[in-house]
Amino acid sequence: MHGTTDTEAILRGVLDQWKAGVDHHEPQRVASLFTEDATFQGLHPYSVGRQGVADYYASQPLGMAVEYRLLESRRLSDDILLGYLSVDFSFTDRPTLSLNLGVVVQRSRDEWLIGHYQVSRLD
Repeated sequence: MHGTTDTEAILRGVLDQWKAGVDHHEPQRVASLFTEDATFQGLHPYSVGRQGVADYYASQPLGMAVEYRLLESRRLSDDILLGYLSVDFSFTDRPTLSLNLGVVVQRSRDEWLIGHYQVSRLD
């Protein structure tokens, strides 16, 4: 049995890498954190697969950065984790965008990857 601390540590490890890729505007780096068949739902129409993730983040403005706060975490099985977050995307030329984010992270060989990503507006 795995504890909440272990689950949160795994989620934070993946999400910290995601944040670094977003903050440095590295779409391919961000995409590499997703499974090859990941379902990705940003604020635009959804996509499936790493290329859709890379395209989405490539279209984001330079200078965009993200801060996140992990609100809930669950271990659905030994190899599948669920995270629910509050995220703030900041920009150089417009107000911060606050969203909710749900992720499903799964173990793939020796690494943890995002298999599902879905944001929703707070309003």
